Order: sequence, then structure tokens, then C-alpha cells
Amino acid sequence: MASKTKIRNDIIVKLARERSMVTVDGLSDELGVSPQTVRRYLNGLCEANILRRRHGGAELFEGPLNLPYDQRAVTNSDEKKAIGVAAAKLVSDGDAIFLSIGTTPEMVAWALQQKKRLTVITNNLNVAMALSHEPSNRIILPGGEVRVPDRDIIGDEVLRIFESYRVEIGIFGVGGIDVDGSLLDFHSWEVRIRECIRANSKVSLLVADSSKFGRTAPAIGGTIADVDQVLIDKQPGDEFTQLMEKNAERVRCVGDRKL
Repeated sequence: MASKTKIRNDIIVKLARERSMVTVDGLSDELGVSPQTVRRYLNGLCEANILRRRHGGAELFEGPLNLPYDQRAVTNSDEKKAIGVAAAKLVSDGDAIFLSIGTTPEMVAWALQQKKRLTVITNNLNVAMALSHEPSNRIILPGGEVRVPDRDIIGDEVLRIFESYRVEIGIFGVGGIDVDGSLLDFHSWEVRIRECIRANSKVSLLVADSSKFGRTAPAIGGTIADVDQVLIDKQPGDEFTQLMEKNAERVRCVGDRKL
């Protein structure tokens, strides 16, 4: 059973996601605890880089919390490659596709190297380089700031580019997946772009290895139930059984023979 501190911390983080900022007095009333107790919870969440202190309360911390790109690239690399191969089977020659930031979408791009005449809209420079070897492909990149060392592009222009196209399939990763199916990322703009990709794709495809289940990140947007298809490498832990059963029609493991 979860401890009282963990339950209250989860409530505080949930409220911070919904409201952007929480106050000591407000949390004291809602949780039925003293302001001193609330401050102790906030201090712990701030030390963990989940929240950031503000006068009278705290807000979500959206700093560079994710692991370095090169470190993420070698984490579960075989599983990500298998997901990439399965995702590539869903793309046909001549398709227009979105590919988001992240290491698993990059693995999809490498698996797509035998496809022809693709129109690829992406803010992931690794994806662009992987698919630039095929001369029949058309690759569209937004302007903006390159985030180093992730080698992706950030800024308002990214959102405008994705809003300007309608594609056959939009492929995106995610920072984490909560037990209720909520999709989490490390920056609010990552959420906005991911949701834009989903909304402007005839088929939306989430690619996520098993390490993403239960992984925390401060920015929230959308749920697994909003996505048309989800490719994973294996079933997550028991705490996700209900979520997997509820979404069995859209979630598939790469080892499934039906893929």
C-alpha cells in the first residue's frame, strides 16, 4: 500500500499539472494538513526536481530533466529497434508521415530506409539524417532553435509546421506513461507538439518501450485511449494490467504474430 506521503505527493503533482501552480494555503485546505506539513511535501518535490518553488507555493519544474540523448539511445536499444521495425511495416511507399523527437521515433526512421517517396515532417534531426539517404524522399524541417545535444528543433515554428499538414500516419514517442494511461513529457511544448501530431494524423501511432511505463515527467497531455495504435516491446508490470486490458484493441506488443 502506498504511504500517506506518496499519496499526498501524487495529489500535489496532479493539482500542479492541472493548475500550473499550487499554493501552500490552498493545499493545506484541500489535504487537511498544516501549512508546515505542506511546505515539507513541497520541499521534497522541489528537491526531486518535480516542482519549483514560487512565492506562496510551487509550480511544475520543466527544466532539462530527461536523461541525455546518447544515454537514452542505448537504453533498451534492441527493444526500440524491434518497435521501429514493427512501426515501419505500417508505412507504405509514398506516405506522408510525422515523426516526433525521441530515440524510439529515430529507430522507426532507420527502419524506414527501404521505403520510397516518403514525405516526412519532423523536428528530429536524427530522423531527417536517417531518411536523407533515399533521394525520392521529401523531408520537411521547421525553423527554430536546435536543442543540443538532443539534436531536435524547438520553438513556435515547430507547432506551426505540424499544424500545416495532414498525414497518413503520425508517429511519436512519450516521456512517460502513468498507471491511468496519461501521457507525460518533460516540457509543456513537447506535449503541445505531440497532441498536434496526433490531431493531424489519419492514424496516430505511439511507440514506447517498457521503460516508459511508470516513468514520471511533469507535463501532461492526452491518454493512451486518445491514440489509434500503441506499439510496445512487452507488457508492463501488474499495476498496468487494468490499463492494458481496457486498451487491448489498440495496444500491441512487437512479438505479437498479428503485427
